[in-house]
Amino acid sequence: MNLDQIKKILERYNEEQSTAGEKQLIEEWFEGIQQPVTHIPETVIQQDLADVHAALQKKINMPRRRTMRPWFYAAAAITMLVAAASWFFQHYTRSAIPAGQTPIAKVDNHKEIIDGCYIITTVKGKTEHLQLEDGSTVVLNAGSRLRYPVHFRESRELYLEDGEAYFDVAPDPAHHFTVHSGGLSTTALGTSFNIRAYRNEQKITVALLSGKVQVTASGKKPVVLESSEQLSYDLQSLQVSRSNFSTPEATAWQQGTLVFKDASYEQVRNAIENTFAVTIINQSDKKAWTYTGSFRQETLQNVLETICLTESLSWSKARDTVILKNKK
Repeated sequence: MNLDQIKKILERYNEEQSTAGEKQLIEEWFEGIQQPVTHIPETVIQQDLADVHAALQKKINMPRRRTMRPWFYAAAAITMLVAAASWFFQHYTRSAIPAGQTPIAKVDNHKEIIDGCYIITTVKGKTEHLQLEDGSTVVLNAGSRLRYPVHFRESRELYLEDGEAYFDVAPDPAHHFTVHSGGLSTTALGTSFNIRAYRNEQKITVALLSGKVQVTASGKKPVVLESSEQLSYDLQSLQVSRSNFSTPEATAWQQGTLVFKDASYEQVRNAIENTFAVTIINQSDKKAWTYTGSFRQETLQNVLETICLTESLSWSKARDTVILKNKK
């Protein structure tokens, strides 16, 4: 039995075309497998099956003793086949892979498929434009992480696990579009909104550009926002506040513009790091900021000089690291 034969038996079972004997043998072992399914690349599949094949050949080609009967060698081959089947179903299962979905873990350097969900991660200095299967579009800011199903089913549920994103939602009254971010859930029908929910910031902000959204904070009554309204959720005090905003403020990051309004140090740091792909280390004693200002297509040097002048700080840069210090 060679490698191709092993693969064909496993593939026949996966396609429900195996013989009764093959099916019984494989399913007896499959019933004892309790590990969760993990999708891995084809190169890994080939290597592991090659290992199984090598072990199988070694077993079959062992010197025959007189006391051994021919059925022993068949049993050895079956044992190795069952081991291969056991391995196979620890990594794959028919029900875990939706029709048409490729069972791979990594799509590219910033997109993965895990347990039927896309996980998109953006690095500093890079944004990502996404087209969802329902027609909705998402712009993911730098330093962000978004998770959502490869195929939407009864509802459209997305998880902004870190960072900031702009959502332009395709209308579908039968399937609500909900984005979960920290302690907030934002539900929309045919609308566009921006969510900022970086893990190292104290607030989560939902800004509505068009239509209506319902925002629910943990333990709070739902709040319905109208166009040009935003909701801020303080993660420390757990207080919810509501205010108006201008559209350019919420979407400026998409054009590379920095807009700060009573911004904390963490908000300023995240914006600069994500726009210019640098790391900022604050060695000063000034941690509580309420900075207001805007920068349109400015250089990193101009941004730092302006902010440091306002905050009475000095700065230096080595490679991609910026150091802030008290001005002497």
